[in-house]
Amino acid sequence: METTETRTVVSEFLGTLLLVFFAVGAAVLAGEYIGTFGIALAFGFVMLALAYALGPISGCHINPAVTLGMLVARRITVRTAVEYWIAQILGGIVGAALLFLVAKQVPGLQTHAAFGTNGWGDRSAVHINLGGAFVAEIVMTFLFVFVVLGVTHKVAVVGFGGLAIGLALATVHLIGIPLDGTSVNPARSLGPALFAGGAAITQVWLFLIAPLIGGALAAVVHQITHPPQEPVVVADRAARGEPKTSGEPPASGDRV
Repeated sequence: METTETRTVVSEFLGTLLLVFFAVGAAVLAGEYIGTFGIALAFGFVMLALAYALGPISGCHINPAVTLGMLVARRITVRTAVEYWIAQILGGIVGAALLFLVAKQVPGLQTHAAFGTNGWGDRSAVHINLGGAFVAEIVMTFLFVFVVLGVTHKVAVVGFGGLAIGLALATVHLIGIPLDGTSVNPARSLGPALFAGGAAITQVWLFLIAPLIGGALAAVVHQITHPPQEPVVVADRAARGEPKTSGEPPASGDRV
């Protein structure tokens, strides 16, 4: 019989896979037709749908920066964070592999050093430099993770978390796509870069590090602006679907 822990990890794997395939796929396969606005909406809509579909199971992080934010905010344990990170990275790679397979069936579609990857300099629509891209990724990820932490907090309005998260992701893509293609998610950046090769690989380090910094900063600031959460052990037990023991408060934890 499948365990609760397996269900949460599979949810993170599947969610990241679907985010990469459909949202990055919108840029790779349909970007010419839907433009920046359409791509931003694709990321937001996919995140919105997955938040409601997978939120009750794993919290629907599907992003290592979000998971780091949850860890710093003491919503989950280190063990859960590591399990989620592995699932997210693998999900991003498999999602990119499936997208690459489809893209190769489109005659003339360029994937080398492209393929919906992130970059600066000549690989940026506005030719933003390395420093600008680094700061932009930190700030954009800060906003996204701060929103996630806020709407999954126990004092948030219940039922609208997924909507806010989807809108936040669409918003950061509206400003970030012209800058560097928008990462705010290391798993989303690593998977496509592995298949794009070239400059996409040499520049991917920024889009692994900067979002994690932004996610951690968001958690630190969130602890200042919001009331304390329940203890991490309670939140983690709730995330795994285990019943609380006598005297433990109900946990909202990392739920959407």
